[in-house]
Amino acid sequence: MRKAVNVKIYLKRKTLICYYCYHDSFINTYIKDNMTLALSTDYLAKTYSNNLEALKGINLSVEQGDFFALLGSNGAGKTTAIGIISGLLKSTSGEVEINGLNQKNHSNEVKKMVGLMPQEFNFNPHEPNIEILINQAGYFGIPRKEAKIQAEVLLKKMELWDRRFDVAQSLSGGMKRRLMLARALIHKPKILILDEPTAGVDVEIRQSMWKYLTQLNNEGMTIILTTHYLEEAESLCRNIAILNNGEIVEQSNMKKLLARAKRQVIIIDTIEKISGQIEISDCDCEVIDENTLQVSQGEGVSISDVVGSLSEQNIQISHLRSSQNRLEALFLSLTT
Repeated sequence: MRKAVNVKIYLKRKTLICYYCYHDSFINTYIKDNMTLALSTDYLAKTYSNNLEALKGINLSVEQGDFFALLGSNGAGKTTAIGIISGLLKSTSGEVEINGLNQKNHSNEVKKMVGLMPQEFNFNPHEPNIEILINQAGYFGIPRKEAKIQAEVLLKKMELWDRRFDVAQSLSGGMKRRLMLARALIHKPKILILDEPTAGVDVEIRQSMWKYLTQLNNEGMTIILTTHYLEEAESLCRNIAILNNGEIVEQSNMKKLLARAKRQVIIIDTIEKISGQIEISDCDCEVIDENTLQVSQGEGVSISDVVGSLSEQNIQISHLRSSQNRLEALFLSLTT
């Protein structure tokens, strides 16, 4: 017979006293089950009509306020997972919960909580840009007057205000990406899902987009990112899941995952001339010339840590490159 134990569990807002709990995992199970996640999936599976098994019972957990990377090779199941989570596709089996609400039982409420920026352009190319946002807001029951105000805020933030009456077809690829981001944010979602958001976007616009998204995340928005630019995921995301052939092969804290990798060498071009010795905690630094620095990253040190340390030393970066970053090496080891 298993021994009964007295257990007292403290939560933030209430205390539960449970007598005679018969399993050691009770505490972890109770806390997990009662902690509201931004997103959780329970054995989520999808098989298409051609018998393609795109998802094979995945269990995802994304904390509220997280910046989460969902990575995988082409065909790994990322887009299918995103489609189901955002309500565009039906799963074959399994469950999705958004902020504690079951997707099947609360479909309308859940849809309002999620903003999706898909990989492909899917707006009316002949519609004025501002109308694209206003009409999108209407799908969520937002009055037109309120939608116009929010559209103005977002178009100005995306530097598209001057093009508000132009049709979407007239925009460049990068501008269309920014318009799609604005559309995903028009109803002020709690969770933002980004599917390859910076594909085809130049470096300057990409950096401004990430700056804005980081600001949104700091304000409490949960962001789920898929990208083939692994350096973006490493720099921005705190937690990560990697899909391969419809299965999760890794789900972990980003820093803990990177700690398993070998040291990475990156080359940094600087705007200012380098004078004197450069020191970065847990890294080996070598000045190649007056505008080039070679950094061998220590275990657990992210690119953002390196950039932040250089910024504290008043060194501005013009370009950063690496033959292969640590996340890329780990990704390849898990998916090939």
